[in-house]
Amino acid sequence: MITQSKVGIVVIGRNEGQRLVRCLQSLSGQGYVVVYVDSGSTDNSMGEAARLGVETLALDMKLPFTAARARNAGFQYLMQSSSMLEYVQFVDGDCEVISDWVSKGVDFLDMHQNVAVVSGRCRERYPEQSVFNLMCDIEWNTPIGETKASGGNTLIRTLAFQSVGGFRNQLIAGEEPELCVRLRSAGWKIWRLDAEMVLHDAAMTKFSQWWKRNIRGGYAFAEGAYLHGALPERHWVKESRRALIWGLAIPTIIILAGIFCWPYGLLAALIYPLQLCRLALKNKKELKPHPWAIASFNVLGKFAEMCGQLRFYYQCLFGRAIQLIEYK
Repeated sequence: MITQSKVGIVVIGRNEGQRLVRCLQSLSGQGYVVVYVDSGSTDNSMGEAARLGVETLALDMKLPFTAARARNAGFQYLMQSSSMLEYVQFVDGDCEVISDWVSKGVDFLDMHQNVAVVSGRCRERYPEQSVFNLMCDIEWNTPIGETKASGGNTLIRTLAFQSVGGFRNQLIAGEEPELCVRLRSAGWKIWRLDAEMVLHDAAMTKFSQWWKRNIRGGYAFAEGAYLHGALPERHWVKESRRALIWGLAIPTIIILAGIFCWPYGLLAALIYPLQLCRLALKNKKELKPHPWAIASFNVLGKFAEMCGQLRFYYQCLFGRAIQLIEYK
C-alpha cells in the first residue's frame, strides 16, 4: 500500500498559468506530499498553488535558476519534511499526471530493487494544434523496457538519487539524461513502462518556439558530450556530431565547392533535399502523420542544434555566464 510517508511529489514551474492549476489538480486527493517549486513566476503561480493547498517553495532568484536546481530544491524540501520517503515523482508544471501512474511506478520499483528510475508514456495534450506539438508527442514515444535515460517527468528511488548527488544544478537542459548516465555508472538501471504517465501541454504553436527548443537541444547535446563523451558512455557524441555535420560542415563544403568549382560545385547542395526525401519515406514506413513536414523540420532542426552547440562552446571558451534558453 502506498502511503504518504513513502512517496513525495516535486512539481516545478515558471509562469505556467492554467497548466499549473491542471497539474496540481491531477495530484489532489491521492495522499502524497506535494511541493511546488517556483522559479520567479510573475503570473501568481505561487498563489494558485497555495489556494489548492499545496506546499510552496520559491527559488532565490539572485542565483542562476534552472529546472535541475528547482528539482533538487524540491527534493531536499521533501526529505527534510519526511526522511522516510522512498520515492519521489518529479513533475513539470505543464503536465497532468495520470491518476494511476504513481502507484504503477511504485509497484514496479518495489519489485525491482536494482531500478533507480522509472517513467511511462508522456503524451502531448494537443498534438493537433501544430506540427511542433505533434513532433513532441512522437519524440516522447520511446521504447518500452530498460533504457538509458528518462525525461523530466519521472519516478526516482530516493536512495539512488542521493547516492549520486542529484541533478547538476548548473545544467540548463538535458539534466535528466545526465543524471541517468551517473546512475547507470553506479550500477542502477533505468526503465520505461508501458503505462500512461502524463499529459504534457507544450503550447508550441510558433516556429520561433520550435527553433529555440532545438537550440536548447543542441546546447544539451554539446554539454552532455563534454561531460560524458569519453568511452564507454559516449553520451550524446553521435547527436552532437550529427548537428555539426549537417548544420555547419556540409554548408561550409557547399560554399567552398560553389566558390572553387562554380557552378557545378553547387550541386552538392542537393544532399539536403535528398536527405529530406529519405526521412520522409522513412516516416511513411513508420506510419508517422505528416511525414514530409516532419522530415522538413528534422532537416532544418540541425541548423538550430548547431547554433546551440556553438553557443555552448562560446560560453566555455570565453567564460560567459550561463543563461536559460526558454521557448515559452
